[in-house]
Amino acid sequence: MEYIVVDFEWNQSSYGKGTGKKKLPFEIIEIGAVKLDEDMHIVDTFDAVIHPKVYKKLHHMTRELTGITQEEIDHGALFTHTIVDFMLWCGDDYMFCTWGNMDLTELQRNMKFYRLDDLLPGPLKYYNVQKLFRILKDPQERQSCSLETAAHLLGIETDKAFHRAINDAKYTAQIFASMDMEAVKKLYSVDYYQNPQTKAQEIHLVYDTHSKYISREFSTKEEALADREVRTTRCYLCQKPAAKKIRWFLGRNKAYYCLAYCKEHGLIRGKIRFKKTDDDRIYVVKTIRLISQEQADEIQEMKKEVIQKRRQKRHKSSDSVC
Repeated sequence: MEYIVVDFEWNQSSYGKGTGKKKLPFEIIEIGAVKLDEDMHIVDTFDAVIHPKVYKKLHHMTRELTGITQEEIDHGALFTHTIVDFMLWCGDDYMFCTWGNMDLTELQRNMKFYRLDDLLPGPLKYYNVQKLFRILKDPQERQSCSLETAAHLLGIETDKAFHRAINDAKYTAQIFASMDMEAVKKLYSVDYYQNPQTKAQEIHLVYDTHSKYISREFSTKEEALADREVRTTRCYLCQKPAAKKIRWFLGRNKAYYCLAYCKEHGLIRGKIRFKKTDDDRIYVVKTIRLISQEQADEIQEMKKEVIQKRRQKRHKSSDSVC
């Protein structure tokens, strides 16, 4: 297997919020990629500037951040031609590596816009190097750092400008190559922009520290929460159902939480996030993990806060009627 370390730069509407296309909020204008073999040696690179067809005027923020000029994109290649060349260049046996979790989503969105998404069937298994750096290189830090910060922390020579696709891909490749691959292989991510369409396609992932479930699509949140698989809190270690201590409730950051107990492995936290497709359908990303008593107490406090806010809202409604 080879590793394709890829980075994209993209443009957006220059005419203010709400003026972009919903199905293509960001248009790729540059592709940079590095191909690594299994020994982490660079065997090839791919570098291309794209001529935009939707957002033809370069946004001032894009110009300032990347240094890309209007003249460069005016003379760039067509996305439809370039992406075919890129996919052929990737080959047949590879895994994407990116800095962060946005690049592959925007790649697939751009491909879908041009009806080329059949060239890259998903969901996509990949390595999020930014996440890996936080876990493996700086485990005490809870927040993800920038590519520039990570490169400096590792002492990587940074003589090329950041925020150009090929340069960022090369820096990301160097950071990736410095990691323990045995640890890396246990920490792959999944991009589910191309989310499951049927129950048979639903995704169940099990890691050392948690499990993740990605559902098929539903029409509404209520329909999703009525689904048995969505609601279940099966222990990811023994695969046995865990007894609910606190049922699912809407908590902080628009996420749903529950607290359960496995007789063999202890306290379990369930967390559900609802995601929207480009067609405004709903799907679920559910995470199940073991937690401490202190973390369980935090969930109980969150639940109390929710109940208290509901009571206050009811009182306000009653007062206004009176």
